[in-house]
Amino acid sequence: MRAFAPLLSALALGACVSVPPPAATPTAATAQDVPVSVARAIEVTRRMEPVAEQICRTQTPDQDCDFEFLVNRDPRSGINAFQTVNPDNGRPVIILTVGLIRSVRNDDELAFVIGHETAHHIAEHIAMQEAAVRAGAQIFGASAQQQGANREQIIAAAQQGALVGFTEFSQRAELEADSLGTIITCRAGFDPIVGARFFSQLPDPGARVFGTHPPNAARVQIVADTARQQCR
Repeated sequence: MRAFAPLLSALALGACVSVPPPAATPTAATAQDVPVSVARAIEVTRRMEPVAEQICRTQTPDQDCDFEFLVNRDPRSGINAFQTVNPDNGRPVIILTVGLIRSVRNDDELAFVIGHETAHHIAEHIAMQEAAVRAGAQIFGASAQQQGANREQIIAAAQQGALVGFTEFSQRAELEADSLGTIITCRAGFDPIVGARFFSQLPDPGARVFGTHPPNAARVQIVADTARQQCR
């Protein structure tokens, strides 16, 4: 399936949060609803990092747990956050855009986003997602071939299978990251229930076909359930 390598890479490194920059409309701010600066974000990260690394080393000791946190300061990058791996040394990387940092309303929201992204690495979601994409491509491509499809049709079927594998896994992975991210957030001393209110700023994917994220209500519910069980 070498022909699908670019497609697999594009799908596997998809972002967790991706919405356009917010309109600059003036609103009344309260003490707990003010933009978090990059400097403040660094302080939140310093509290989150050791907790995430400790959980990572406990749950998945065979992988690199030395997180690197980066800020994308390009204003065109919008409100975004994602986890990837440095191809040179295998170190897990968490990237937050300055748009996201400025959009969160309090430290708890930012902490929850960071916890969610570190959870993706701890759960080894990139490797699992790539495997799901490959499996979907192979199954759909092989099925098309067995039905006598030509080369172009087989490629199209494999691409469709890759997308199906990607979206089905992504929804499960997002909920897993929400749950583990809740634990990381509360153990670092932040409130994940407040943090999960960040979902209210995101478009609700609902039951959209080929949606990569579950409905916001499902995500809020798993945060509440996990917090009730694990954050006492």
